[in-house]
This record gives sequence, C-alpha cells and structure tokens, in this order.
Amino acid sequence: MNPTRRDFALGLAGVPLVCFPAHAKTRLDAVIGPGEHGDMPRFPSLRAFLDSDIGRAHMPVSVRIVAGEHWGQTIVERPNLRLFGDGRDRTFLRAGAYAGAIAPDGKPYGTFRSAVLDVRAPGFHMQDLSIENAFDAWSEMRKPDGLKADEGGSQQAIALTLGDTSDRATILRCGMISHQDTLFCAGGRALFVDCRMSGSYDFVFGGAAARFERCEIVSRPRTEPVEGYIAAPSTMLDRPAGLVFDRCALVAEAGVPDGSVFLGRPWRASRRVAGESVPDMDSVGMAAYLRCLMGRHIAPSGWTRMWFGTPRRWFEPEDARFGEYANSGPGALGKRRGLALTDRQAEALSRSRMFGDWSPEI
Repeated sequence: MNPTRRDFALGLAGVPLVCFPAHAKTRLDAVIGPGEHGDMPRFPSLRAFLDSDIGRAHMPVSVRIVAGEHWGQTIVERPNLRLFGDGRDRTFLRAGAYAGAIAPDGKPYGTFRSAVLDVRAPGFHMQDLSIENAFDAWSEMRKPDGLKADEGGSQQAIALTLGDTSDRATILRCGMISHQDTLFCAGGRALFVDCRMSGSYDFVFGGAAARFERCEIVSRPRTEPVEGYIAAPSTMLDRPAGLVFDRCALVAEAGVPDGSVFLGRPWRASRRVAGESVPDMDSVGMAAYLRCLMGRHIAPSGWTRMWFGTPRRWFEPEDARFGEYANSGPGALGKRRGLALTDRQAEALSRSRMFGDWSPEI
C-alpha cells in the first residue's frame, strides 16, 4: 500500500508544529466574498480588490477570502499582498483555462497564461485556502487524439504561478490542484509549509529556489501513458538549490499504478536569441528529496530524462542535479539515477542556507 496521511503524521512524530506567522495576528484590511463584515471594506472578487485604491497601494495589506468558491483568473502585480482563507478545504480560488483553449484575445492561452493565480510581485503570503485549475484534464485524456484540445492535448493547466519577480513568497496550509503543470515556481525564493500539491505530469516545475516542508505531494491517475512526473526543475547553473522537498509525503490517488511515477525529470528552459527560442544550456535542473516518505507509486529508478530543442536531444538525469537523502517507504527502494546526498550536502539545502538573507516568518 501507499503511505496514508496517518502514516505521514506518524513518520513525522517529533517534528515541531508550525507556528502562525507574526503578520497573521495583525488586523485585516479587507474581505473578499459575501456576508456581513462590519465596517471592513468588502469586495466581490480578488480582482476587484486589486483594482481598488487600497489594492493598488504598495504597503503590506492583509485580506481575508471567505469560505466558498471564487472563480476567475487573477494576476497579482502589487507587492506585500497577504491572503488568508477560511481553510484549505473550505476556501477555493478556481478557474478553468488551459493551454489549448482560446483566450479572450483570440489566441490560445498557452501554458503560462493558464494560471488561476499569477503572482508577479515580492513579499506574497497565502494561507488556509486552495487554488484549483478546474480544467477537466481526465475527460480530455480519454478523447481520441484527433478530438483533443488543439489536436495535440495541450493539457497544461496551471493552478499557481510564482513569477520571476515574486521573491520571498510564503505559502502555508494551502492546496494546489490540477493535472499537468500544477505549480510553476519560475524564479526567486519560495517556502511552502504543510501544503498539498496534486497533479500527474510535471506538476511542480520551474527555476526557483523553492522549499517544500512537511507537504503532501499527491500523484493523480492518467490514461495513456500511465507514467507520471512530480518535479521538472529548470534551475540555472549559478543557483545551487532548486526544488527541495523536506519531510514530505509522496502519496497517490486510487488508480495510480505501482512504480509509475518518477520523482522528476530535467526541464531545459529556453531563451530568446535573435528572435528565436533556443535551449538555455545554463538551465541545469536541481531537485532533491530529503527525509521524505515515498509510496509504491514511485518508479524504482526514481528519475528519468526529458527532451529539449529541435531536433530533439535528451537531457539525462545524470547530467542534471538530482539528489536524495534519508528517504523511507516502499518507493524509496531501488537503484536510483540520482545522487545520494551526504549529511553535509543535505545540510547545505536547509532553509537558512537556501534562502540566505531572507528569514521567512513561518
């Protein structure tokens, strides 16, 4: 059997409980959603708040999003925004854009315009809510190839994007739900604590220095092929740390076969040269799993390769920067195609070492 959440809790016995950030105790500045909230400013949507005078200001602002479903895509371009939901299983930000769908401008959304929430500013904080891209990828997978979106699948559907300018993001007790490309950590530094990421295909990806502590990494079933991929880092070579999972539980939904999900594959990002998109050879993905509990759905080889460029070339896991340290569970067995980290190498991936001059409040 794959580890259950109870197994996860038992496996982490003795780990200190997370503390609420200091700013969670400050007064709220606005509320999003229906209901009576006294004299506090109330807005029908996150977009409406961000378009208001208080939403456009740059000083730190704390906003409550009430329980329920809040639909629509939102881009956050103001710094120091703090969002507080009423619970991960009660407060949902949802939209259904996906790469192959046609956007209002008449062009396909493409992967990077499909996000439910796209954060493009520093100092972002979010807690106690879930972000779900509600695109029905499962039904799309089951269509004959000629009837699939954009005649090729185009099933990328991002829930949350932390963009290149979203440095110092903190995410606490939140959920990110989709199938392909659920969470895009593009750049900067980000900390996720006690969160749940759900997906099936490259569902945690990007070039950020992102750390996941005590998170639940949930693999979802696919049709064909059955292989799944958790991480797809595109870390630049001058950045020592990329996607780091510490004391996380790698679990699977019903229907995910044993040995079918890879820990990751190296995504070589592109750059523009003379108007053309070319592979960036300094994009050498880094990902590591430290002290994680791994279910039977994890592939025995752990890591796999990924193609890049035209004509296609293969980026092998041995040429990337993949590592594991002190993992447990049935999925932690087998001969890995990654680096077994030493105590010293694992310590170099601690929170303080990864984030340098930034000390997150959670």
